[in-house]
Amino acid sequence: MTPGMTDTRAMPTYADVIEAARRLEGHAIRTPVLQSDAADALLGAQVFFKCENLQRTGSFKFRGAYNAVARLTTEQARRGVVTYSSGNHGQALALAARLHGVAATVVIPHDAPRSKIDAVKQHGATVISFDRYTQDRDAVVAEQVQRHGFVWVPPADHADVIAGQATAAQELLAVTGPLDALFICLGGGGLLAGCALVVTQQAPQCQLFGVEPEAGNDGQQSLRTGQRVRINTPRTIADGAQAVQLAEQTFPLILQRVRDVLTVSDAELVEGMRFLAQELKLIVEPTGCLSWAGALKDAPRLKGQRVGVILTGGNVDMNHYSALLAQASIPMSASNPTQGVPA
Repeated sequence: MTPGMTDTRAMPTYADVIEAARRLEGHAIRTPVLQSDAADALLGAQVFFKCENLQRTGSFKFRGAYNAVARLTTEQARRGVVTYSSGNHGQALALAARLHGVAATVVIPHDAPRSKIDAVKQHGATVISFDRYTQDRDAVVAEQVQRHGFVWVPPADHADVIAGQATAAQELLAVTGPLDALFICLGGGGLLAGCALVVTQQAPQCQLFGVEPEAGNDGQQSLRTGQRVRINTPRTIADGAQAVQLAEQTFPLILQRVRDVLTVSDAELVEGMRFLAQELKLIVEPTGCLSWAGALKDAPRLKGQRVGVILTGGNVDMNHYSALLAQASIPMSASNPTQGVPA
């Protein structure tokens, strides 16, 4: 948490996830779970893709943001909310705030995809830009809180955000039944920590894997050393996973339940994007492909298993997306049609 803005509430529990699911009913999309013969062949496993790129605002972030805003007191709602974001959480909080009649301000990197910045504005939020490589985003947010009295709603380090994100895994398991492995993208750790709550209760035998960019392996280092490791802002095309440290509230849940944190290169992310476009007909941003790229990298260990993959977002500038796909040079096999699993 940003200094001076600590969330003093207890750590989230599975009961909080159940309540979040009720709160989100009718507001969040119950996104589809898809299968692909080509994906199964590549992994030698049965693969289930939870398509959060088709969620409202284009990412799973809407779940946590909506749950957090819905939990504001009348006095907090009057003050308005603030966050920092590379784009997806900002969009989600902007829409969630608008739906509740709450003012929102989003501190966003100046080099974030223009499409994400524009979407934040379109949802009615005020945008304040900063340089992620030279400025301290915590300090920028803290100044806004001090000056205007905003309520701080971080992307991951918040009990209500974590509980809301967890509902993606809850929905996935409701469709698939127990899984042997589940792959989750890792930035600040909100989704991974929420999934830890769910699999512990619903699929205790399931091995949980976080996946982050090679250039930003703070989560991997943290899990393996048993303490939160802080790094410099990584340079990677996975702009939604340019976190420098796991959040205070997410780390204990990750440390307790996550089997391992894997890393993938930018080139592997591009190949993952290409595969998902070709075989599942899905536009997925680089960060959203972390989970699938991680599963591909871990394929030898997954043979014969039932594997879940949460695709976390689809917000990408189309010119940039096209340019990245044009770089892809390793052909992915398969011409079999995608199959949907009824939700």
